[in-house]
Amino acid sequence: MTKTRDVVEVCPDGNKDLMGVEEVAGYLGVGRVTVYRWCREGRLPCLKVGKSWRVRRGALAAFLKRGERPSTLVGQLGGFLEVPDNVLGVARNRALLHSLDAAFFRVGEARGGLMLKFSGGETESSESELREVLEENGLEVRRLEGEGRFRFVSERDPLGGRPEALRRLMREEMDSGRTLWASFDWTEAIDLETALGQQEALANLVDASQLVVKTAVLEEVSEEWPVEEQRRAWTARAGTVWLSERGLALSRFVPLSPG
Repeated sequence: MTKTRDVVEVCPDGNKDLMGVEEVAGYLGVGRVTVYRWCREGRLPCLKVGKSWRVRRGALAAFLKRGERPSTLVGQLGGFLEVPDNVLGVARNRALLHSLDAAFFRVGEARGGLMLKFSGGETESSESELREVLEENGLEVRRLEGEGRFRFVSERDPLGGRPEALRRLMREEMDSGRTLWASFDWTEAIDLETALGQQEALANLVDASQLVVKTAVLEEVSEEWPVEEQRRAWTARAGTVWLSERGLALSRFVPLSPG
């Protein structure tokens, strides 16, 4: 209690939403140096009040939530995905690719979003087949379609038309207040320069909107890319999701400020 009062006294606006480093350290049972390191690394968002660092209680709650380790794919993605966000998924096989799709959309459903399944990159699957496989993976597609919360988007030009198609849908939903959760998949070989150009255009949309984009490829597709170009693909997105039979790997790309 004493630490809480000290924080209120040193904050000029008396904002009880702000916690001091000592209070955060005491609450979590770690040293002050650890809290400072988390702040420097950007893992725990902080702000400067005078000469002291402060942490918003909401930021601390989000930090703790990210640190939880749910055992399900949906739970893991729920703690990883942000709004806005732009992530690359790599799946070992088609079954895992569809499992990742369903889990991505279930997170979007839980957050009240509009889910958009772009199907042009899976030419071997029809819309009805994709609907069935998503249902088998726990996503109630038919119910969500009936509620106007899920939509299949047919694509005439999946190589070049995706950014414009998504931009059009964003304009349609501008006044709804809903976040758009868009999923793009590639199950066949794709020219990397084309893919990177498309992702850069999608990233520009994400930066300025309430939009979560997941682009997933089969592992066999990504393995065809040269190592240097793979690095470009990974760093062009905010996060990467790897899914295999053995488990899940999640990572974030954090650009460093000069100096």
